[in-house]
Amino acid sequence: MGGNRTKVNIGKAAIFDLDGTLLDSMGVWKEIDQRFFARRHIPMPDDYASAVASMQTGAIARYTIDRFHLDERSEDLIEEWNQDALLLYATAVQPKPHALDYLRALRASGAALAVATSLPPRLRQAALKHAGMVDCFDQVCSVDDAESIGKEEPEIYLLASRMLGVAPDHCTVFEDLLVAVDSAKRAGMKVWAMYDQSSAKDWDSIRSKADGAITDFAQAPAIL
Repeated sequence: MGGNRTKVNIGKAAIFDLDGTLLDSMGVWKEIDQRFFARRHIPMPDDYASAVASMQTGAIARYTIDRFHLDERSEDLIEEWNQDALLLYATAVQPKPHALDYLRALRASGAALAVATSLPPRLRQAALKHAGMVDCFDQVCSVDDAESIGKEEPEIYLLASRMLGVAPDHCTVFEDLLVAVDSAKRAGMKVWAMYDQSSAKDWDSIRSKADGAITDFAQAPAIL
């Protein structure tokens, strides 16, 4: 894999975000957002992506309708986004550097692995398949499964730990968003932050809250 790993015990389980953490998907969502606003002849605000980054899809649809005074239904917006996203996740999204190697190394070490994502099932399955990660995880869950408003709250991480059968204090979470890092810490878990351009403005705060920070999975903690 390359790089010198920090000698840190990740515990018995690792829980991974997808967008911006395992997957370099910033360009995918930028393209989806650009298509959406272009169809409506609305200039795309610079702060839109960061404003919705931690929300689940239903909340994003309601926020978008309210903010831009759209006479549309939430379910229609969601279906439009899903159709664009399904094509791009199945054909274009790529893993972050050395992500697949790291997942395989963790599995070989005996660690339990889970995904905790805001992506709906068909998008995450398409993404995992295209990225070659389908067989890497013991469990996959979403904010919808946790009946959570999003990653502003720790429920999704606690659900993932229950699904894995591993106590929160033996779990390490990998995330790229500030609110997600904070929530995972409140769940009682260790957190390693992955740099993503979409949250670059928060990087200093993210690093100060996380137990460690990386820009490449070659820098991720060693398996002990």
